Amino acid sequence: MPPPCPLCASEVLPIVWQNRMCRVVWVQDPEYPGYLRVIWQRHVEEMTDLSWAEANHLWRILWGVERALRAVAQPDKVNLAAFGNVVPHLHWHVIPRYRDDPHFPEPYWGRRVRNRPSVRAVATCETMRAALTAELGRGEDVALV
Repeated sequence: MPPPCPLCASEVLPIVWQNRMCRVVWVQDPEYPGYLRVIWQRHVEEMTDLSWAEANHLWRILWGVERALRAVAQPDKVNLAAFGNVVPHLHWHVIPRYRDDPHFPEPYWGRRVRNRPSVRAVATCETMRAALTAELGRGEDVALV
């Protein structure tokens, strides 16, 4: 029997925004403040497991999350990534990147090029929650389109 899916189990990361289809959590990484993860609520492994309507809904949420993150954190770049190699549950990483972060210009998981976190002040979880609510609505109101 496979181990339980950690993204289906209760999440320990703070939920910043959610609706019935997905949730956005605050990844508490001190080297990457403002790092968010968008998790599909239902357990599926790949984007192609979604219907077209669900995939469009997810893209709308990802677009809104990136837009809110850019407005609040003002990163030099935003990385969007979906891996699922270790946790086979559909989720996207939304990572604000700065020219002085530990890996820039390498990928987040790549070779470290400096041994210090970015010195940029980034929004709090509450500030991001307000920005996401402004961008995406209260969650319950967001219908599958």
